[in-house]
Amino acid sequence: MTKLGLDATDIRILSAVQAHGQLSKTRLSEIVNISATPCWARLDRLKAAGYIRGFHAEIALERVCDFTQVMVTVSLTHHRRADFDRFESWVAQQDAITECVATGGGMDYVMKTVSPTLQTFQALMQEMIEADLSVDRYMTYIATRVVKSSRPNVAKLAAPSVRDRTV
Repeated sequence: MTKLGLDATDIRILSAVQAHGQLSKTRLSEIVNISATPCWARLDRLKAAGYIRGFHAEIALERVCDFTQVMVTVSLTHHRRADFDRFESWVAQQDAITECVATGGGMDYVMKTVSPTLQTFQALMQEMIEADLSVDRYMTYIATRVVKSSRPNVAKLAAPSVRDRTV
């Protein structure tokens, strides 16, 4: 994956596609405030360099079905690379685990799970324990409602690095 020096226009393009998904060439160029052809060329360059991983729809899952969302923290017994690899490989195969973040500190992982019922979530946890993944302990937290769910503000996060490159 090639690293590009991003400028303010690249950041505006990334922010636009993050906020709106796939856009027409005309609409993207209007939002970014540059002409369509160079805007599209920059978008293609950003895609090719791996800055854009894909375009996705945000589904209103609560309108589609009933589900149970549970947050889980996991601590492994041992902290060897093989233990982390085995656990992460198992996690990658589980559809019910929608996010998993490796952390430093008291717990090794924080996972977000979405299951049709609490019983299917419990079955997932039982499978995790029986899979010989060196899980020392785990704690579960039933999500009662989402207070905030958003994407990072690319423009604000990248502002210091973009400024550094243009000085």
